[in-house]
Amino acid sequence: MYNSKIIGLGKYVPDHVVTNDDLSKMMDTSDEWIQERTGIIERRWIKEGSEDTSAVMGAKAARIAIERSGVTKDDIDFIVFATLSPDYYFPGCGVQIQDLLDVPTVGALDVRNQCSGFVYAVAVADQFIKTGMYKNVLVIGAEYHSGGLEKTTRGRGVTVIFGDGAGAAVLSRTEDRTRGILSSHLHSEGKYAEELMVAGPSIKHWVPEILEANDPNDTSYYPYMNGTFVFKHAVVRFSEAIVEGLEANNLKKEDIDMLIPHQANLRISQFIQKKFRLRDDQVYNNIQKYGNTTAASVIIALTEAWEEGKINEGDNVVLAAFGSGFTWGSVIIKW
Repeated sequence: MYNSKIIGLGKYVPDHVVTNDDLSKMMDTSDEWIQERTGIIERRWIKEGSEDTSAVMGAKAARIAIERSGVTKDDIDFIVFATLSPDYYFPGCGVQIQDLLDVPTVGALDVRNQCSGFVYAVAVADQFIKTGMYKNVLVIGAEYHSGGLEKTTRGRGVTVIFGDGAGAAVLSRTEDRTRGILSSHLHSEGKYAEELMVAGPSIKHWVPEILEANDPNDTSYYPYMNGTFVFKHAVVRFSEAIVEGLEANNLKKEDIDMLIPHQANLRISQFIQKKFRLRDDQVYNNIQKYGNTTAASVIIALTEAWEEGKINEGDNVVLAAFGSGFTWGSVIIKW
């Protein structure tokens, strides 16, 4: 048996900054309203005419991660791509990455677990490495939200939250069982699927049906979120996943050097921080700058925290996420 460790990190966000004041010109909202409810000040949206897509942004982040890892693209054995906003309904973005990076014809799969997508993707990659099947696995989280948001007052409750971006990590085999990814913990509760979802296009609600109806009141193809319901479940499940991971490794909350929560809402992160009595330097948040980038949020935040020197060798790092599905989970890392 082996462990897997992260040997390279990278991120990419579009240049185009959209502030809360910019959104107030599109819909009935304000900087104060958005900050009070979400903590978000600005986000990045792909500008019209840009080459960027989920796959393209993922490739840009991956190139950085691979360069920093010390391995080459030809050393990548497998690709795992987490997203809820693929370039195509099918095929998935994983195979596009194989082409965009000119990686050998290795296997590639997509993880469709939305906000907890990167946590799930890391868990998948970790198991492939632990069993000895692969040595170097490229894991990517990327989202192109802005093209599918309802930029009106009706849609403001969701639209103000989400941003575009991508992050990537290279996981590699290590024989040191005391370092790297110590454990991962994954859960789901599908009975709440419709509390945070996009109903169509889907097999049940396909494109011709939507176009034929041409109903301006049909919001099924925009994201729907029961915000209060999601918040209440998120704070419970976040806590459970973190505790589960700590207990599995005989760690206490005081042993956490860095918690990287999914950047869903700053108020959720602050609630968790207070509950676990963590200092500001033990929790990393960047939702203020990027909004909620769903499957990309954890890896973008992890990359930034590492770049800023806030994660060092020997640190206990906890990744935690909760989102649509409902799905949630945690990953415990000895850096």
